[in-house]
Amino acid sequence: MIANTPPILIRRASPDEADTVAALTDAAYAKYISRLGRKPQPMTSDYRLLATEHHIWLLCLDDQPVGVLVLMFEPEAVLIYSVAVSLAYQKQGWGRHLLAWAEHQAQQAGAPRLRLYTNELMAENIALYKRLGYEETRREPYLGSILVHMAKPLGG
Repeated sequence: MIANTPPILIRRASPDEADTVAALTDAAYAKYISRLGRKPQPMTSDYRLLATEHHIWLLCLDDQPVGVLVLMFEPEAVLIYSVAVSLAYQKQGWGRHLLAWAEHQAQQAGAPRLRLYTNELMAENIALYKRLGYEETRREPYLGSILVHMAKPLGG
């Protein structure tokens, strides 16, 4: 728990909360539009469908959603599709808190690794993921830029 914080709850989002998930995601990712020249992929997702087919978690402080984590369980890994924190709560460790939750969920599911991808133009995110133990596995062209795929092995 982060010091001097209101009560923290991480809970599954329902499909009916798709607008909340989209609003949190859009607010967190909007700063990248000018860098990429387009909306980042998570800003274009159908969160009602994703909440039906995958695991979306909301980080709530005092019952107010301030962060979102989208996980997709695959045969050989858990994909962190998106992690986003409200602008007012960024740079306070909540993104790392959600990434730790992703790791816990993957370990509970018996997954051997976590994986994610980000845009090479989001260098600060790549640096954070490297500090947290993720390693680059490959790069691929995507909509005029480059996706950086990363993975983190999970201990038994």
